[in-house]
Amino acid sequence: MILPNKKDAIHKAWLYRTLTAISDAKPLMDKLRFKGGTCAAMRGVLDRFSIDLDFDYVGEKKDTKEMKKNLEKVFKNLDMEIKDKSNNVPQYFLRYPAKAGERNTLKIDITFPPPKANEYEPIRFTEIDRIINCQTIETMFANKLVALIDRYEKNNSIAGRDLYDIHYFFMQGFKYNKEVIKERRGQEVSEFFSDLIQFIKDKITKTIIDQDLNTLLPYEKFKKIRKIIKQETLVFLNDELSGKK
Repeated sequence: MILPNKKDAIHKAWLYRTLTAISDAKPLMDKLRFKGGTCAAMRGVLDRFSIDLDFDYVGEKKDTKEMKKNLEKVFKNLDMEIKDKSNNVPQYFLRYPAKAGERNTLKIDITFPPPKANEYEPIRFTEIDRIINCQTIETMFANKLVALIDRYEKNNSIAGRDLYDIHYFFMQGFKYNKEVIKERRGQEVSEFFSDLIQFIKDKITKTIIDQDLNTLLPYEKFKKIRKIIKQETLVFLNDELSGKK
């Protein structure tokens, strides 16, 4: 995973340290499936920095309490402070030691229940020398396509990194899991793409792109991509929509 700023080396170290500890806890990894930007970056299929850990939980609802207990045991063993956590969903904000003014919080999000259409595969993550079950690229791409709108509908927020990841996955020629889109949106893929195109036209501004991406990419790459990312993503989506029609 790239490191756009040397100051983020500490965060990257804690990110890897936490992921390693979770992956070594068998009761957790039997039911957790790695996903999201950090997963994609560590797999080498995304070229940006990522600061959170995201998982799907594929176990039973009755076991979520035990899952949280095991997670919190991992955090305690790492001497990480639980700065905040959600009572509704498995979500943690963890504090680690850092200098004043530097990043010192790591967020962990766990989705339950995940879409039934999600697909997973075991992958060796060479940077931590661990084999972890994680979302397939096609599943990650589909969920990222949906996330751009879904984040806005649920939290009234837009993440420029979602647009960047969609653009990057299209540029790499990756395919997406259509069944994930159908399940999460309850509509056909062509209808979803029409909605997504309109959403990007109406809601994505240069400010949104700048605020979210400027800390996740090297400056020169950020300067180049910020000018073209919206228009090129719309071209990709319109091409997909034309193919569907």
